[in-house]
Amino acid sequence: MTKTMTLADAKRPQLKTSLPGPEAQRIVALDDRYISPSYTRTYPLVARRGRGAMIEDVDGNLFLDFSAGIAVVATGHCHPVVVEAVQRQAAELLHMSGTDFYYESMVELAQKFEAVTPGGPKRVFYTNSGTEAVEAALKLARYSTGRPYFIAFHGCFHGRTFGSLSLTASKTVQRERFAPLLPGVFHAPYSYPYRCPMGAPPQECASACLRYLEETMLRTSVPPSEVAAIIVEPIQGEGGYVIPPPEFLQGLERLCRQHGMLLIADEIQSGMGRTGKWWAFEHAGINPDIICVAKGIASGLPLGAIIARADLMTWKPGAHASTFGGNPVCIAAALATIRLLEEGLMENGRRLGDYIMSRLADWPRRHRLIGEVRGRGLMIALELVRDQKTKERASEERNAVVDAAFHRGLLVLGCGPNNLRLMPPLVIDQEQADCALDLLEAALTEVEERN
Repeated sequence: MTKTMTLADAKRPQLKTSLPGPEAQRIVALDDRYISPSYTRTYPLVARRGRGAMIEDVDGNLFLDFSAGIAVVATGHCHPVVVEAVQRQAAELLHMSGTDFYYESMVELAQKFEAVTPGGPKRVFYTNSGTEAVEAALKLARYSTGRPYFIAFHGCFHGRTFGSLSLTASKTVQRERFAPLLPGVFHAPYSYPYRCPMGAPPQECASACLRYLEETMLRTSVPPSEVAAIIVEPIQGEGGYVIPPPEFLQGLERLCRQHGMLLIADEIQSGMGRTGKWWAFEHAGINPDIICVAKGIASGLPLGAIIARADLMTWKPGAHASTFGGNPVCIAAALATIRLLEEGLMENGRRLGDYIMSRLADWPRRHRLIGEVRGRGLMIALELVRDQKTKERASEERNAVVDAAFHRGLLVLGCGPNNLRLMPPLVIDQEQADCALDLLEAALTEVEERN
């Protein structure tokens, strides 16, 4: 008799019902009645519990999770070290508000951030989320420079509150009917070698985008002496997991230093070991003035932060604060997360990322829907196209592949108009990587045969 797989020892999907199962259908129907329709649900997964890289739904189906809660559960679902740290802290103190009182753990985590971040001394401001971290970075940049303007990039995503939304330029639906937004934000082309917005060949895309920013925008649209900061994702997340050449980020740093502008790195999706380094900007060898972090920082608990040069974060008491930012339970999870990353999970992510990229290397040759494969660590994208020569975006086909993968027990998500992203927990092993790629390739083949 075949042993029934349990979530505790599962490493691959096991589907017991057709999807969605009856209990999932019931809950989805209730959700449609009571929950905001602004949420985007790609497929009807109703999660009940998770362990490692596995998710069990309410009907007992087991899924291999290559979405990690949108890159949040860096150490996997319910890592026992994180759970134990949370439980221990929850039994001691849930909240007193770091805005008005002191927590030793707030200092301990800030010290950790300084230790894993290049450059000199740092100070940290805690938030509850990524968008709040971006808001704090905007305020600090204006406060410290006395300048009003910001430069962001086409394709970027920085959040949905009004300040961060004013920077965001990935989808019009995110901005539609919310104007007027924060004034003084200008958008520049982001170096996307596969689809260079300046029409340059891949090897010249970085220099072409930088040239437009320097010779056109900063001469005709916004005076550099009035720009508080350039904010950039070292790897664009929602925009399509776009990886710019190192010289693009290096050029932005040069412009900032030349004109007294600050450089803000949004590491909310790309940070905390996801790319095989603590921060994605390290691959370019740059040193931002402010770093925005969230998502993977606390393995599933709501915590964000900005890490800034100590000499920059000099705003007065009361200038900015947060009641829940730096909650002791969330910080306990973050400290446990950092420990696990230091003890091997970051290296595992780098190694498994290299392995997955090696397996994906020939997919553009073997699959007509694949235009490009790109990635760093376990932040990997497949760009789907209808024609590899014209690069026509295959948006509907991408959605079909995501759905077909779900019905095989693999959880993946799209990003950008036509990209599919792989962002599993950093705890995956080679067996799970092989399983995921086999399921994904079967889903891809199914969609190719249908079209």
